[in-house]
Amino acid sequence: MAKSEFDTFLQEEVKKQKGVAYPVKASLFERMRVKKLACTKLHPNPEDEFTFPDIGPNYGIISDYEKMILDNLRANLPPFEEPIMVEKLHPHGYLILNGHHRWAAALRLKVGKVPVKIINLALESDIRKILEKSKHDKRATFDMDEVVFRSENDAYLEKKLGFPYSLKHKKRIRLGIPALFYTLSKNGYDIWLYSSAYESIEDVRDYFRCYGVHVDGVITGMAKDKKSTAGSKAGVEKLIANKYTVTLHVDNDMILRTEKNAGTFRKFSLDAGENWSKEAIAVIGELEKNSEK
Repeated sequence: MAKSEFDTFLQEEVKKQKGVAYPVKASLFERMRVKKLACTKLHPNPEDEFTFPDIGPNYGIISDYEKMILDNLRANLPPFEEPIMVEKLHPHGYLILNGHHRWAAALRLKVGKVPVKIINLALESDIRKILEKSKHDKRATFDMDEVVFRSENDAYLEKKLGFPYSLKHKKRIRLGIPALFYTLSKNGYDIWLYSSAYESIEDVRDYFRCYGVHVDGVITGMAKDKKSTAGSKAGVEKLIANKYTVTLHVDNDMILRTEKNAGTFRKFSLDAGENWSKEAIAVIGELEKNSEK
């Protein structure tokens, strides 16, 4: 498929889905493993810059992927190792979340099937239900990628989960995260987790349930540097922020407390090492004491 042909095909695909397709939840069985699906069952994302007429596909990247795919197929290997991340659609097919250029390369080469991972992102309806159910006017926010989940080489980690939970949940979290989440919940804070990675919200909640703690909201796939997510990210955050009068943003080296109505903020420093959670819990304790006066 030539460049101009693919451009035309891409816009036609976007037009076919408009007003007809919408994301639906995939079952646990559907999300459990990487699947192989036909390229024709995958649909380009109209909110991704890949489909924007003024930006569109990078054909240099597509060409590189085509070479890689051909080399892999000659060696009797899968077209590519990293699966394309998708979301299930009604009435049929799957919306591409990450992997448009690999999909395009495989499609142009007429590859039969490609590896795909199906996930569930938080829909606006999910967020509204969480906010309606919540009785709290305070929230705590965490960046999962930079604050909560840590490298295996990190010096301060929670113990690994035991069998059988370790089969599904292989990531490691910072020492003291469960205790901090417990303290926040006990003091009337809703806990919101954010990640640029594409992970199912159910899997993230289930992970923390293994530690006996609850998280309220999980927002994944919100890349900080992609134009395609900027508008949806701002809309989601506005919806959430309007619910709460107080926000604690917990970072590696500080806690930032903001009050919506007063328009004020306070900053509390944290030790990024072994005492990180102890100091964070102490800050929360002082804040709660002061609020009671």
